[in-house]
Amino acid sequence: MGGPADPPEGTPEGAPGGGEDEYRSVVFDESFVRAARLQEFSAQERIADHAPAVRRRPPLRRGLSRQALVLVLLIAVAFGTAIYMGVRHPYQSPAARESVEPLRMTVIPLVPEGKVPGTADAAYLYEHSPAAQFKTGAEGVPLPASRRTEHFSDSQVVTALSTAKDYIVRSALDPEVLTGGEVRAVRVLLDPGQLDQFDQSFARPTADGRHAPTGWLVRFDPSRAELADRRVRAQGTLQAAETDSSTLEVTADHTFVYALRPAGADDKAEASLFTVRRELHFRFDRDDLRLHQAQLVVSYVQAGPLSCAEDSTHHLRPLLAGQTAKEGGPAGTDPYATGSATALCGSLATSAQPKV
Repeated sequence: MGGPADPPEGTPEGAPGGGEDEYRSVVFDESFVRAARLQEFSAQERIADHAPAVRRRPPLRRGLSRQALVLVLLIAVAFGTAIYMGVRHPYQSPAARESVEPLRMTVIPLVPEGKVPGTADAAYLYEHSPAAQFKTGAEGVPLPASRRTEHFSDSQVVTALSTAKDYIVRSALDPEVLTGGEVRAVRVLLDPGQLDQFDQSFARPTADGRHAPTGWLVRFDPSRAELADRRVRAQGTLQAAETDSSTLEVTADHTFVYALRPAGADDKAEASLFTVRRELHFRFDRDDLRLHQAQLVVSYVQAGPLSCAEDSTHHLRPLLAGQTAKEGGPAGTDPYATGSATALCGSLATSAQPKV
């Protein structure tokens, strides 16, 4: 007797044994049924409308998957951002910014009281001078401990101090700059608003308190002197302070001591020391901090041994070992003239010279 699932006549010949349906493994789930292109009308529909047994279903609308939609949105946002950044370029031109204050500079030659002391041993000169305890090179320009201000973060204060240090190192310690050749290394650290003044200072230097190369950097007349020791001694301080909600200022006060000898002389020639005291005031707005640039607004320089009778505007022309200052001084200054600054000259104390 057949089972409940067997046909009355039994299993047809040729069919798989055991009453198993060869299509039993095929599963017609709901998604398969919905995706069918043909659909059978119900009995009620066939009676009412005399319609054929089946009808063709319209194709399913397949929308974008969620992942594809998110990807499209991300691409659109990135494209829009690129267009926005292209229109609003982050590196604003100098014309779009507020005017930058020009550098005010003073260079005071210091005249020795007698002959400049010297010896062939530069190290001996340093050891027997006030610079004996100075650091060498950039080590003499240390960064102070920094604190955030009301409107500037710790990192912004550090950036201002670091940029000021970079300017000082490049403008007073780089041998290529000191010998009167390189200026670009200093120029790239300046705010774009000061570049015209900087370029004019080197193209047409003048003693007007605005356009002296020696106000921007330390440079010796290469026809007169060269470095006897490239390891310049330095000592000084850096201080940062907030002047308003959009401005940081850094004040630098450093003394640099150079060992010099006559240009073209051999290593056995006598060397002498040359001292430069620089007080620099830097100003930084937020664009300067972002671009690692500075506005140099005040430069006060005392340098010697020099002669007041010689112009120290374009180069420093040091008095070397055994030399004395020339007679006379700078030409008279007309206090009614607005085109030039009053000439100043100082005296180099004997205690500032090495004891030979």
